[in-house]
Amino acid sequence: MKRLRVLVLVHSTLVPPNSLEGSTPQEIDEWRTEFDVISQLRAAGHDVRPLGISDSLSELRAAILEWQPDIAFNLLEEFNGIVTYDQHVVAFLELMRQPYTGCNPRGMLLSRDKVLSKQLLTYHRIPTPQFMVFPRGRRPRVPRRLRFPLFVKSSTEDASLGIAHASVVEDPRQLAERIEFIHTQTHSDALVEEYVEGRELYVGVLGNDRLTVLPIWEMTFGTLPVNLPAIATRKVKWDRRYQQKYGISTAAAKDLPEATVQRLEQMTRRIFRALHLSGYARMDFRLREDGELFVLEANANPNLSASEDFAQSALSAGIAYADLLRRIVTLGANYPAAWRAEQV
Repeated sequence: MKRLRVLVLVHSTLVPPNSLEGSTPQEIDEWRTEFDVISQLRAAGHDVRPLGISDSLSELRAAILEWQPDIAFNLLEEFNGIVTYDQHVVAFLELMRQPYTGCNPRGMLLSRDKVLSKQLLTYHRIPTPQFMVFPRGRRPRVPRRLRFPLFVKSSTEDASLGIAHASVVEDPRQLAERIEFIHTQTHSDALVEEYVEGRELYVGVLGNDRLTVLPIWEMTFGTLPVNLPAIATRKVKWDRRYQQKYGISTAAAKDLPEATVQRLEQMTRRIFRALHLSGYARMDFRLREDGELFVLEANANPNLSASEDFAQSALSAGIAYADLLRRIVTLGANYPAAWRAEQV
């Protein structure tokens, strides 16, 4: 690949230093992804400029007009503190006719809205747990068509925000309490779905039209007490000490029947296309003991840290981290945005 001008979009508080030296493990965890991506792109010979973004697009517009980057590498997960607003930054990039990595605005809109995405998946007959939405400001009524235990989470937040072991509820009283917690703490509607007990599987995918499905990854919950539900809480996903204490880890899924592997790959492709995703994504599944599969959610632009499951899954398929980023850049550069049609 030729030397490119790469503008890396990150949150204003996550612009990493040039070196890990002098930083604590806790500090490094905050901007690990940003550091890994920027360091690797520079090691590949590209001219890389990180740009911190908070609540204004003025600096982004100036950087595009003045520096004219070949590609914007999008690592944003929010805008002005609102998760669902990062799609508007990508829409702005399209308005500026600026090539970028990762998902397009439509795919981000559909996948970020967990309720809308589940409605679309249901329409396409892709199995997902039965669910209901409890809007903020309304008194919750106990649903008759849903069976306990139920899983309560935010309808929009990601990174397991608001998810704890208390998110799995066994009766109407617990349900009402958890819905109120989600409304108060995340300032979003509550999404309530039937809890599916089983194996937690992650499937990564690369592509725009032609898709490459990565090896299936699994979260194992180690010695987590049996009285706690095996779910990816915020502590399970991000607390290193908690992970070490209970032996929680992610690795290549083992002992999956070939038919299950084929169904996971087929469902991943169907989900990717049903939600109009592009670039790269990760689908989260539950595999029940009886062999039934349920998609929990689709994640556009999943974590790209070299040590996280997406990059590790790619590595197990023979795609080194440098090549993974190269592919993501190439996919972004070749994405057929609407403005490209005017250039033909």
